[in-house]
Amino acid sequence: MTEQLQHWARWRTLTCALFALFLAGCASFSEDGGFGTVQSVARERLDKETKWVKSEQDANAVRQRVKQMLAAPLTADSAVQIALLNNRSLQATYAELGIAEADLVQAGRLPNPGFVFERLSRGGVVDIERTFFIDIVGLITMPVRTDLERRRFAIVQQRVAAELLQIAADTRRAYYRGVAARESVKYMEQVKLAAEASAELAHRMAAAGNFSRLEQTREQLFYAEVTGQLARVKQIALAQREHLTRLMGLWGEDIAFRLPERLPSLPKAPLAISDLEAQALTQRLDVQAAMKEAEGIAASLGLVKATGFINVLEVGYRRNSTSGEGRQTGYEIALHLPIFDWGDARVARTEYTYMQAVNRAADIAVRARSEVRETYAGYRTAHDLAKHYRDEIVPLRKRISEENLLRYNGMLIGIFELLADARQQVASVNVSIEALRDFWVADATLQLALTGKSPGAMTLSGGSGAMAADAGAAEH
Repeated sequence: MTEQLQHWARWRTLTCALFALFLAGCASFSEDGGFGTVQSVARERLDKETKWVKSEQDANAVRQRVKQMLAAPLTADSAVQIALLNNRSLQATYAELGIAEADLVQAGRLPNPGFVFERLSRGGVVDIERTFFIDIVGLITMPVRTDLERRRFAIVQQRVAAELLQIAADTRRAYYRGVAARESVKYMEQVKLAAEASAELAHRMAAAGNFSRLEQTREQLFYAEVTGQLARVKQIALAQREHLTRLMGLWGEDIAFRLPERLPSLPKAPLAISDLEAQALTQRLDVQAAMKEAEGIAASLGLVKATGFINVLEVGYRRNSTSGEGRQTGYEIALHLPIFDWGDARVARTEYTYMQAVNRAADIAVRARSEVRETYAGYRTAHDLAKHYRDEIVPLRKRISEENLLRYNGMLIGIFELLADARQQVASVNVSIEALRDFWVADATLQLALTGKSPGAMTLSGGSGAMAADAGAAEH
């Protein structure tokens, strides 16, 4: 009776210990799935909000918000806000947060214990063997593996945030291009009207014998060329609008959004940014992600070296019983001997992966310095050109047109000279529109180069897969 009580006491002790380990190993998911970091980037760097659509209720809320913003003529800020809420590609990227957090939670949970039951009989004698075992190496390395996955989760958060900034910059640039293309269509239509009037007048004067066929043909040719150019400009405007539509994730009746008549005016002064390179290195998310990736692989290198010799170490509690005899209790240790695989291949692979990550981080830093210098120079050049057209070329062309109108009223020049001058004035205005468009596009590109990522930066799965592979190699 005493032996049976001792047996049950051991069973209770073992059960309580396993239950305590189970509770300790139940890592849980966070409330926001790591999305709070992405939301902070949207608020702090863009002054915008974003939402991870996970339910029909979320989708309805986003749809209602989008329709409210589309009720008014679209602005650059509202276009970016719609894209951050409604872009399906961005929503798909947000799922990477859930995947990375699931890996983090999995790494923080204890390995499942095992149970083996054997029953053997021979000549009426029954041998029963019961074994409970648990992976000790998994328990020992769990904190390190959890830290690795936590680092990887932080990297994924930064890369998702960088993708958000990329979508915002692409939307802003598409908006400015769409508005500029629409404005160019309007001015090209004016050129076509002037060319049509000139061609019609030339036809009538040639019919009356007051115009040569050569001059009439020139006017007709110009009208035909302008007609073709107008069709091309309209197609470009349509393509730019559709590009903006895709970035905002619109379809159905929502594609009938309204763009303003003209681009925003040039700011009074360009941005004067000091310490461009330092700002890029401290704020760019791709640089931060590359540095964290190298740090994470360095941590995984230590884990691989620690577990490279011992592949599997298991400890088990055994309880055997034979019919007619007393029970046997004890424990067993299972160790895989490193006869064929000493783990040096995994260690070497991780070392080279770390070297690769360090050089990749250095390369991203070098490119970040160069890109921010280049984009800022392009920004200043675009500003100066737009200002030059606004303050010099367009006013001079307008003055020439006014002088020609006076000369026409004084019968010093003919109608064809006046129409030709009108065409040149509209062409100058159109070039000025393109210069203003280029400035606003350069402004969006500069903001991305300072805080976001390079157009040639690693994709979301580019670097995190290496760290995940290293963590997996450490486990096995």
